[in-house]
Amino acid sequence: MSVLEELNSVLSGIGLKVETGKFSDTAPSEYVVLTPITDSFDLYADDAPRYDISEVRVSLFSRNNYTKRVKQLVKALFSAGFTITERRYIGYDDSTGYHGYSVDVEKSYTTNFGG
Repeated sequence: MSVLEELNSVLSGIGLKVETGKFSDTAPSEYVVLTPITDSFDLYADDAPRYDISEVRVSLFSRNNYTKRVKQLVKALFSAGFTITERRYIGYDDSTGYHGYSVDVEKSYTTNFGG
């Protein structure tokens, strides 16, 4: 399973609409956009990478009480084994009525390279 597939599953499981890159449908009162940040290899052995680390920005947009939703989102991410590298309030957009909050996460996956 890829990091985006796993995030989709975790976030859909707590009732959030999720898309990657941008939200293409009519936006509901709360939704998440996933933006891949980095992919890197780490911990080499026998000249081959053993772990593939993927980092993704989880951007929550909410017209509701975003603080409750952020707590729920963070708890779900930790429960699914994600590492949270940054949390940040982005601000309130007067023209849309959405609060923006981002949570950067990373997760390591074992590679199939090398012996």
